[in-house]
Amino acid sequence: MTVSEIRQKFLDFFAQQGHTVVASSSLVPANDPTLLFTNSGMVQFKDVFLGKDIRSYKRATSSQRSVRAGGKHNDLENVGYTARHHTFFEMLGNFSFGDYFKEDAIYFAWTLLTQVYGLPKEKLWVTVYQDDDQAHAIWKEKIGVPVERIVRIGDNKGARYASDNFWQMADTGPCGPCSEIFFDHGPEVWGGPPGSDEADGDRYIEIWNLVFMQFDRSEAGVLNPLPKPCVDTGMGLERIAAVLQGVHSNYEIDLFQKLIKAAAQETGCKDLENPSLRVIADHIRACSFLIVDGVIPGNEGRGYVLRRIIRRALRHGHKLGQTQPFFHRLVKALDEEMGEAYPELRAVAQRVAEVLKTEEERFGETLEKGMGILSQALEPLKPGQALDGQTAFMLYDTFGFPLDLTADVCRERGLSV
Repeated sequence: MTVSEIRQKFLDFFAQQGHTVVASSSLVPANDPTLLFTNSGMVQFKDVFLGKDIRSYKRATSSQRSVRAGGKHNDLENVGYTARHHTFFEMLGNFSFGDYFKEDAIYFAWTLLTQVYGLPKEKLWVTVYQDDDQAHAIWKEKIGVPVERIVRIGDNKGARYASDNFWQMADTGPCGPCSEIFFDHGPEVWGGPPGSDEADGDRYIEIWNLVFMQFDRSEAGVLNPLPKPCVDTGMGLERIAAVLQGVHSNYEIDLFQKLIKAAAQETGCKDLENPSLRVIADHIRACSFLIVDGVIPGNEGRGYVLRRIIRRALRHGHKLGQTQPFFHRLVKALDEEMGEAYPELRAVAQRVAEVLKTEEERFGETLEKGMGILSQALEPLKPGQALDGQTAFMLYDTFGFPLDLTADVCRERGLSV
């Protein structure tokens, strides 16, 4: 099952359950000045959940393009080095605005995973919030999950309701318990079930989070029941694709493999396992869609985040020996993979490539010189030592090296800044 088929099956399934298929919103949030980028499926529905916006539907489903780079939601430094970190990802979601609640949400998720996607039931574990007896009973009695595979998770983040299984929009306002679904990769992979000391291992991977918004939290911290409870779910497309395609790394799924091969062709790199190719494949998605949504490389705000991501990709191309503009040529491969699902990309692909090429040409002039100076400064340092701040600032000020780019180079040599 390809990524495109997985995405379409999700939307088709929920359409059959009476959900309106809603197009992905822009990566630039229209209704939330506190948010740098759209980072989940519920962002475009925030005002609906708060009762400020009334839609013609009470059930919705979407595949939402999302970015986590910059601000408090920042995965940039981990991209390319781990199996599941991305700057750009797609979030599959279904939403109920005062219509169905826990029982239907759980039933829909289980049916899709086990009947449509065909995942073995015995490979699935679930978590519920410690006090959510209702969700626990639904999983146990209605769905038939053995009680030993239903894990109650308490307040594990240092305060009341501060839990992996309790979601809050902010310090006050809509909130509620959530139930997460995990896939068990089997005993040959290290790791323990959710809630255990070995939960950080790769054996049990969270694939879907079902959030049950049933309370309104007051400034005094009191939870008052919402008159119309809502449902907000999120499942990372890349994660579920890796599970369904039988691979451990998101970068092994078909979409990424095609982008990695395109990056290898453009850089001349023969080793398809090279982490730099993963960085480039990830970054072409984030950069292209940010430009689609009107962000232009610049020196502040969203524009500077875009510039940082572009320049990080170019540095990895340089590391692979490519000193000529190459990044913009990957837009064609991206359009082949995602243009059908996102026609807004296909409509402006040429302009996206032009914006990227201009930025490549601008930075290409200083990248070579800056890398030479940085290499010289790092030469005498031993692992564990740090590059001095003066050099890091000079690289930023004179050569346009974002600090995270310099830190990236240092980290590869066991150094810090």
